[in-house]
Amino acid sequence: MNTASSRIDSQPATASNISQPLGGASTFRSALDLKLTRLQRDVLRMGALVESSCLLAREALCDRNIDAAKKLKKHDKQVDRLYRQIEVDCVNLITLEAPVTQDLRLVSALMQMIRDLERIGDYAKDIGEVSLKLFPYPPNEAMDQVQIMLDRCRSMVALSLLSLSELDADTGRELKEKDDVVDDDYDRLYDLLVESPTAGSVEPNVLMVLAIRYLERIADHATNIGRRVVFVVTGERH
Repeated sequence: MNTASSRIDSQPATASNISQPLGGASTFRSALDLKLTRLQRDVLRMGALVESSCLLAREALCDRNIDAAKKLKKHDKQVDRLYRQIEVDCVNLITLEAPVTQDLRLVSALMQMIRDLERIGDYAKDIGEVSLKLFPYPPNEAMDQVQIMLDRCRSMVALSLLSLSELDADTGRELKEKDDVVDDDYDRLYDLLVESPTAGSVEPNVLMVLAIRYLERIADHATNIGRRVVFVVTGERH
């Protein structure tokens, strides 16, 4: 992990730290790096759960897998528990360790990233609920195109977590271009679903519109994670 472990601690000289043994700053630095590494690892663990939720959402919606749809609620509860735990850990680290510069940017960004991940998990669960309502109806004619959009969103979530794992700003920036493609998918599918003739109930098309809206929001949150990685590494907001 590209944390601040390679940088020299720059806190101002005070009576307390002047009187420390020579290795005191190094010991503090190592302890802080360990806490930051654990925090980043927990966020990635939460991300893995969210990735799994996205896969279940695909199986529920595209493969009409009712078991996958039902599992999503359990997954969402696990994601929510991790979210609350990591949020507390971030607050405690800021309060007790007073990180500065890139360390502070990392902790602040992680607090925002877990909110993005929690929302992605919520939208995956929402897609599962849409899938349950779609089961009584025949497969929608637009499903193949929706599956392509869904796979793009899953790829974006995976890429956002890769950028976080490696603190790779270039990978983080790539997500914006991919988000533009998903936005185009949404516009095209929305027009297709709204304009499609319906011989019976309009509910299937309405549900499909909801599904692609949830997918578009998943892509937005994955893009947010990429932006936050760029901020951690460069200090620049995009």
